[in-house]
Amino acid sequence: MERKAEVERRTKETDISLSLNLDGTGIYEVDCPIGFLNHMLNSFCRHGLFNLSGKLKGDLEVDQHHLMEDTGIVLGGAFTKALGEKRGIKRAGFFIYPMDETLAAASVDFGGRPFLVAELALSGIPLVSISQETGKESSFQTDTVTDFWQGFVTGAGCNLHLDIIRGRSDHHKIEAVFKAAAKALKEAVSIEERASGQIPSTKGIL
Repeated sequence: MERKAEVERRTKETDISLSLNLDGTGIYEVDCPIGFLNHMLNSFCRHGLFNLSGKLKGDLEVDQHHLMEDTGIVLGGAFTKALGEKRGIKRAGFFIYPMDETLAAASVDFGGRPFLVAELALSGIPLVSISQETGKESSFQTDTVTDFWQGFVTGAGCNLHLDIIRGRSDHHKIEAVFKAAAKALKEAVSIEERASGQIPSTKGIL
């Protein structure tokens, strides 16, 4: 059975549509107006082997918070829809990802209860970038990373713990977290061959 989903979210603040394939090869084709988020989602798909396509629009003239949070909600919702009853999945996953001086850990459980713990040790200083095409300077609000993952756990109905064990660069910390989360999620949604068709819970439902 194909584990795919399409989810849309349209509000006065954002207009988001995403298509997800949990059993992909890491193909990323999303029209994303925030350069750093685009980089993170691309890394997320590559390391989780998820295929993701779609379009993100938001009121960036206000700030990046709405689009970051709502993108997390839609992506999490796509995981929920693609997993269905969650029969046969491993349910939980964990990964520690090293990135130069940074070490990040991610732990996830698709137990049906949304909860986020994000100890990211970020400086709060925006990351500045310059467009190669226009030379225009832009910045990424690093505090919205937590908003993204809070949206994700809300949409996915999962427990997610994200921790920076050590690190210096905010860029590396955030990227290592996205990669660690991707690896942990890939493990959690993978099929447990010895429990084929079973719901991984003593409750009988997730």
